[in-house]
Amino acid sequence: MLTKNDLKYYSSLLIKKEREAEKIFLAEGKKIVKEALYSNFACDIIFMTNAFKESEPELFSKIANWRIPIEIVKNNELEKLSDTVTPQGIVGQFELPDMNAEEGAGIASNLVVYLDNISDPGNAGTIIRNCDWFGVKDIIFSKNSVDVFNPKVIRSSMGSVFHVNVFKETEESNLLEKLKDNGYKLLLADTMGEDIRNFSVPEKSVAVLSNESSGPSREVVILADYKITIKGKGKAESLNVSNASTVILYELTK
Repeated sequence: MLTKNDLKYYSSLLIKKEREAEKIFLAEGKKIVKEALYSNFACDIIFMTNAFKESEPELFSKIANWRIPIEIVKNNELEKLSDTVTPQGIVGQFELPDMNAEEGAGIASNLVVYLDNISDPGNAGTIIRNCDWFGVKDIIFSKNSVDVFNPKVIRSSMGSVFHVNVFKETEESNLLEKLKDNGYKLLLADTMGEDIRNFSVPEKSVAVLSNESSGPSREVVILADYKITIKGKGKAESLNVSNASTVILYELTK
């Protein structure tokens, strides 16, 4: 049975600084929790309502067989652990992965995606989902981008965040420079770039997707080897960055 202090502690994990301090995060909803459970992420405890337990006996049995602690909670208690208006009845606590990539260690794919100051969690999660769809395994979040394990990012990714390798840039890491030293070419998505349909993709590439309102950061502009774009036919000023990522990843991986 959860105490008030327990609820206060677990609900605090909805806040970024608490997640980082404790090195754990919450994931909610049947699909999201299942994706996490079947991944390499370590699960510490599962919270579920009695109604969810009764409606999902097979999932309950699997979790019990894996010897993951299960806490049956009341609806109002689960609501405190949830970021959604109408929780689905299940929340899991998982351990944060190691997201450091000093000197580019752990990044081995020929195509890497770099999120440059992507602050909207919905866009970030959708880009992760798109990367997963197109088989892009390594994604770097810039130091000014949204937190990878923000509940809205996890939901928008539809669980794809558990299928890819996510790295977090720090003030000291200078990952883009290190990747360039390792032979990667930086491809900056930009409205003034070369038509991506005619672009010859380098053997090792980093596709840089930037904040659509503020544009690319000064650092990536300086480091970029190429600028690529999606040529439009209408009067819209630009594409939403998550929509643009679909086209860009299709072209870069075909």
